[in-house]
Amino acid sequence: MLPCVCWLQPLLVLLSSVLRAQGENCPASCLCPDPHTVDCSGRGLTRLPDEIPLDVRRLLLSDNWIPHIPSDFLVLYIDLVYLDLRNNALSHIEPGTLSTSSRLVFLDLGSNNLTDIPSGTFGQSRSLIKLRLGNNPYLSMVNEDAFLGLTSLRELELERNALSSLQVGALSQLPSLRVVRLEGNPWVCNCNFANLFAWLEENSHKLPNGVEGIECSLPMDGRQVSLSQLSQDSFRECQITLTLTDLLIIIFSGISVSVVAIMTSFFLASIVHCFQRTSKTSKGDEEESEE
Repeated sequence: MLPCVCWLQPLLVLLSSVLRAQGENCPASCLCPDPHTVDCSGRGLTRLPDEIPLDVRRLLLSDNWIPHIPSDFLVLYIDLVYLDLRNNALSHIEPGTLSTSSRLVFLDLGSNNLTDIPSGTFGQSRSLIKLRLGNNPYLSMVNEDAFLGLTSLRELELERNALSSLQVGALSQLPSLRVVRLEGNPWVCNCNFANLFAWLEENSHKLPNGVEGIECSLPMDGRQVSLSQLSQDSFRECQITLTLTDLLIIIFSGISVSVVAIMTSFFLASIVHCFQRTSKTSKGDEEESEE
């Protein structure tokens, strides 16, 4: 056994030195407090830094001026679990950019210039637990399938954006969701908000401040009210309900239209038939006259 150990020792030393060198390969102007953390926060960066170690697990890029993330940026960083891009100049995230981060647990895209979250943005990042999208002042649209596949997501932050409505399917398809922040948006309490209101009432325990912490504007006068002042009755005009009389009228109208259509068709067919008979008779008379 000893000869084998002596033979393996130099190889182990070489391997450990390679790994150590990889961890110490810190990008210029950044800090690397440990072998798996790269901290480039507040460095005035206008693009992503070069030579990020492949074994990075925590990448801190907040408080810079980064406007874009290449769609293949995260392909090589398979160990990345924590990505902080807060307070940059991001206006768009290409769908699939984050799909290669199979181990990503924390993602902060807050305080950027995002305008929408389209379907497929997060590429079914099944390990993602916390997602921050708050404080994007131009974020006015979130696709119903924007969070599709995020089966482990527990915390979702969408506060202080420009959302006036949100399809309830974007939230109801998150089976592990425990906390959602929606306060500070310019919600409008119209019929488009009715389904979301019902979901919020049912899941008020997931809101840090309950429904009391969320306000919306009334469509009639624009007055701001807390959701705690509303109820399902506030949206009853949005529900289409038919009485027995309404159903009878609809049925009678349908029958009447059908009868009129049949009578009209019969009348037109009779006219055509009479016209054809008249034409044949006239033609026969002319032939007899010629003879």
